[in-house]
Amino acid sequence: MLLGKSELHALRQSLSLSLRYADTIDACLSMLTSTVAPASPASKMATTTTTTTTTAAMAHALTSSFVATSLDRRRCFRFAFPRYYPAFGRPEFYSATCGVPSRHRPLRVSCQSKTDEKQMRRYSPILEGALLSTRDGLALDEWTAVPDIWRFSAEKYGDRIALVDPYHDPPSNMTYKQLEQEILNFSEGLRVIGVQPDEKLALYADNSCRWLIADQGIMATGAINVVRGSRSSVEELLQIYQHSESVALAVDSPELYNRIAEVFHDKASMKFVILLWGDKTSLSIRGTEEIPVFGYNEIIHLGQDSRKSQLSSNDTWNHDDYELISSDDVAALMYTSGTTGNPKGVMLTHQNLLHQIKNLWDIVPAVPEDRFLSMLPPWHAYERACEYFTFTHGVEQVYTTVRYLKEDLQRYQPHYLISVPLVYETLYSGIQKQLSTGSAARKLIALTFIRISMAFMDFKRIYEGKYLTMDQKEPSYLVSMLDCLLARIFAAILWPLHMLAKKIVYSKIHSAIGISKAGISGGGNLPTFIDRFFEAIGVTIQNGYGLTETSPVTAARRPTCNVLGSIGHPIRYTEIKIVHPETDELLPPGTKGIVKLRGPHVMKGYYKNPSATSLVLDASGWFNTGDVGWMAPHHSSGRSRRSGGVIVLEGRAKDTIVLSTGENVEPAELEEAAMRSSLIQQIVVIGQDQRRLGAIIVPNKEEALLAAKRMSIVDTNAMELSKEKMSSLVYEEVRTWTSECTFQIGPILIVDEPFTIDGGLMTPTMKIRRDSVVDLYKDQILRLYS
Repeated sequence: MLLGKSELHALRQSLSLSLRYADTIDACLSMLTSTVAPASPASKMATTTTTTTTTAAMAHALTSSFVATSLDRRRCFRFAFPRYYPAFGRPEFYSATCGVPSRHRPLRVSCQSKTDEKQMRRYSPILEGALLSTRDGLALDEWTAVPDIWRFSAEKYGDRIALVDPYHDPPSNMTYKQLEQEILNFSEGLRVIGVQPDEKLALYADNSCRWLIADQGIMATGAINVVRGSRSSVEELLQIYQHSESVALAVDSPELYNRIAEVFHDKASMKFVILLWGDKTSLSIRGTEEIPVFGYNEIIHLGQDSRKSQLSSNDTWNHDDYELISSDDVAALMYTSGTTGNPKGVMLTHQNLLHQIKNLWDIVPAVPEDRFLSMLPPWHAYERACEYFTFTHGVEQVYTTVRYLKEDLQRYQPHYLISVPLVYETLYSGIQKQLSTGSAARKLIALTFIRISMAFMDFKRIYEGKYLTMDQKEPSYLVSMLDCLLARIFAAILWPLHMLAKKIVYSKIHSAIGISKAGISGGGNLPTFIDRFFEAIGVTIQNGYGLTETSPVTAARRPTCNVLGSIGHPIRYTEIKIVHPETDELLPPGTKGIVKLRGPHVMKGYYKNPSATSLVLDASGWFNTGDVGWMAPHHSSGRSRRSGGVIVLEGRAKDTIVLSTGENVEPAELEEAAMRSSLIQQIVVIGQDQRRLGAIIVPNKEEALLAAKRMSIVDTNAMELSKEKMSSLVYEEVRTWTSECTFQIGPILIVDEPFTIDGGLMTPTMKIRRDSVVDLYKDQILRLYS
């Protein structure tokens, strides 16, 4: 295609282009204007050749400008050159404009003029090794960047199914080879539309195979993704987008884009939008005229065409023109949940995430035959790191949602479920509800069996040396032997009943929930009664601990050392110490203090927030978690002989309630105990600067009504409870379940509306925003204590 003077004028005058495009066109017009018509035929022929060459050079310059740096190039060409638009986007278009055969030119176009600088391309050395002139002797498992893992997995596991995504349209089913190619195509497609290394791209989407492909495609370009879920508020999404200095946006669905389009169009600068799922015709009209919108398949096809052109070229990449992604480069910006204050942007490097990938096998010894059920949001650091890890071991990952969890547990019978405590609490409640629907005799038998199994497991933990203690003094050998002997005797007495319960009760539960190897719990406090219940029925739950700032896993219970009540030992290359909250003095095992940790998984810092970084990360690399905990003492004998060194958490230091009496109270213990009641849906313990503790409680109205009918508090035909009767019933439940706690709860406030993410009272990771709840009900709290 040759651009004439009239067409250049039309383009210059009819479009509102940025200054750099106008300058390019003006330069081309000057070149045409300066061409002098020759007098002789020979000169005419020479000038014609020169003009043709000049025009081709101008076309090339224009094409380069629009393709390499303009993200609204399609709209420009559609309006100015409608007769050429159908060809735009194909390799033949670029070869025609530049006069070079397409097989010798990649789809990625760059201007070849002497004054132009060549764009540096950043790449993942192992993932894109096929285009390198040399691999520098790198082995497949010598990963430098996170995307390197996909070449390793594709070559090792090949045609094995990597992922199953049944609930999106279209449903997806990919092998490891197909997944690697899809990531490569998406990555190259991003380069084609102008994504540059170190740019930030906001990725606002929920868990799906396309989230994974977009995430890894962005990383493979050397760009940085900024992640969040679709349920976050528009204000939060905009704040994260602006604070991170993102230049473009990838969204989950037309519904999400339509919800945020107006605000983002008015207040944010977006070079383009990528739609991962759904049809572009469903998008809001506003904004789509000014900002290019690409569907997922468009990005894939652009990447395919470009890669074909590259692979068909005789020349491999020249290392002088390309640079490796460094392990110290930022891979992702992950914003903390913001339980207090605004979310902070955590800078996680490739090294941070690779530490997780390489060291989680000690906790989850996955093998290629295993199936994982994935339901957590992948912008949660816990799910993200675990997904990367599992795909390096050839497992099959099935995507599900809360809505389909119960059905998919039965359908897929996963070997592992990686989730947060709330999911295990939901499973527990479902099992309890199922048991209570049977006859009174059946319920009594089932509950009796569960109590027997709990007692059996308690004795078993004693003689196995997995019983927690804070006592620094080691028991005598004789006492230890007697203690273990008695535990073995009692366990032996209970063992036949426990085995009978497994056969007639627990086997049915197992078939309903799958999880044949282990449920991995993290991202919050796992209540002890949930832990003991699943242990009793034979479902292994391994509790772990981490933070977004630590990529996230720092400690977890191993299959061989699953000490209930703890978060296990630190994972490899992680140091943990307990220090005094005021003096920062190192405390001995068995003493409560602030948990600090250090390791290669600790973040680079908070983005654009050095003051916040310095508050939690010192010059020696120690990260202050803000959590209160203690380390179990090391004993060579006794019931805790195999528990030495495990970490036990007691709550958040900033959640500590200080009563007017000067006593410090950790609310987590009371809240966990109260939540054992089926009548209590949510609870927040309060009492800062008061003489006694109180609580804000969201009741389970259905269960409360059933309990009131059983106790003859209301008639059997009653449809609801009055506020007074509800409060009285719930208060008695609280007193019953917290009776063994150190502190007791006094007045309670019953509220009707649950604490939700949409209401701003829960974080996107389903943690209650304690300060927000207290602030919302501050007037009622004052009346409660008056």
